[in-house]
Amino acid sequence: MNAPSAPAPEVVLEWAETVQSTSEAILRRLSGEYHEDEWGFDEEFTEAVFPVFEFLYSVWWRVQVEGVANVPGHGRALLAANHSGTILPFDGAMIGTAIQKQHPLPRWLRSMVLNWAFDLPFVSYLMRRLGGVAANPANLGRLLEADQPVLVFPEGQKGFGKPFAERYRLQRFGRGGFVEVALETATPIVPVAVIGAEEIYPKLGESKPLARLVGSPYVPLTPTFPWLGPLGLLPLPSRWRIEFLEPIDLSGYGPGASEDRSLVFDLSEQVREQIQDALYRGLVERGPAFL
Repeated sequence: MNAPSAPAPEVVLEWAETVQSTSEAILRRLSGEYHEDEWGFDEEFTEAVFPVFEFLYSVWWRVQVEGVANVPGHGRALLAANHSGTILPFDGAMIGTAIQKQHPLPRWLRSMVLNWAFDLPFVSYLMRRLGGVAANPANLGRLLEADQPVLVFPEGQKGFGKPFAERYRLQRFGRGGFVEVALETATPIVPVAVIGAEEIYPKLGESKPLARLVGSPYVPLTPTFPWLGPLGLLPLPSRWRIEFLEPIDLSGYGPGASEDRSLVFDLSEQVREQIQDALYRGLVERGPAFL
């Protein structure tokens, strides 16, 4: 039997450099020497956990992506997507991962997050470090004015917590606040259709006692949660498809356009209809959810 060959010198050097840089990063963080912006976004932390998202993206959910180049490679952009996940908002994480892995000019994506999520200690820490920002028009406007790409879920909680029987049926978009901010900042809106997240935690019902216990608007009951305890938080390995649609250019609207309720409603419905059509089309193209 031949003895195993020694690793190539360049592999050993790369491994040593990785260990050294990781050790240095850990020591910096333990000493408090790291940077985060005013909302708590920590790029170094995000880069450190990114391999986890890459595994989920490439191996666990086998994400297929269409139209990622429709996301502007620089300047402000407002991405509006359908929302699901039930327990954890993996849809936003996979949209951001798609931009990092497949866009010619990758960028870190900022996400508007429902306020109640910041009342959950561990969830709040992760959300802020990974770029989540409390969802309100003022924060959204400031991020866009800073030329950031920002993700919003116009369905809000209604989309995130809808039952499995209503999967891929978009809920109402509310009063169109995201359109108002986009008009005020002359920001293009990129509709995004996400298929796959509806199957990772099929919601069969809710537990009001558990919701009161953890301070959440609701706690879902799925085929695995809470029956399997922490193991029930493991998302099912559905196949995903993410489609970035063509941007809706709002630069031609003049000052005060955001006060035109009819215009805001029409644009909001346009985004909603485009996402819904893409969902129906994408479900056919994806095929079976788990094969």
